[in-house]
Amino acid sequence: MLLGVPGTGKSAFAKSLGQETGRPTITLDVGALLGSLVGQSEERTRKALQIVDAMQPAILFIDEAEKALGGSSGQSDSGVSTRLLGSLLTWLNDHTSDIFVICTANDVRRLPPEFLRAERFDGLFFLDLPGQTQKQAIWQMYRQQFEMTEQELPEDKDWTGAEIRACCRLAALLDLSLLEAAQQIVPVATTSVEAVEHLRRWASGRCLSAEQSGLYTHSVTSERRSPSPTSPQHNWN
Repeated sequence: MLLGVPGTGKSAFAKSLGQETGRPTITLDVGALLGSLVGQSEERTRKALQIVDAMQPAILFIDEAEKALGGSSGQSDSGVSTRLLGSLLTWLNDHTSDIFVICTANDVRRLPPEFLRAERFDGLFFLDLPGQTQKQAIWQMYRQQFEMTEQELPEDKDWTGAEIRACCRLAALLDLSLLEAAQQIVPVATTSVEAVEHLRRWASGRCLSAEQSGLYTHSVTSERRSPSPTSPQHNWN
């Protein structure tokens, strides 16, 4: 399970892993499994997982799992999502096929606790905002992709990999310099500063670090902007 700030490469990692390991990456669209008839969702889920098993060895990718599975209380859909989740949990627990499962989430709190219990996944990893060394590698990759390797790099404080790519793509699309394109990029760490900070605090001590071995730790004294008095507060506890 990969948890992290939006744009930090959770989905890209899952898709790249298939290329690195030589396995096909199968994306499971949980929303497409929902049906209007009684028992239809569970039957679709079983058939989908049978197909996944038949494609072993493979990687099964469930993107933004909290959006697909977070509303599984069953109160608003006559228990359909609850039964679908049950079918998926049974498969996760019992399947013997050579399938490596990767789920991503931006808000793991919305997932039911039974989905995250021990032995369901090998670990819960947190992807933080990239450091300077990581950002330099991302800049190099995208400057080569968009053929602008000689251009000066803009200020990229608190940028994610997705924002670096957006800057390069925008510069190429509008025939701008990277410095000019960067003026149109507002990082998610700025637009959602409170949510990002609460997410990092929630992950501290609960998640493994995706950058280094051991638990992810985040200091409350780290250099972050303070929430404004009028900004909406998010309860991530």
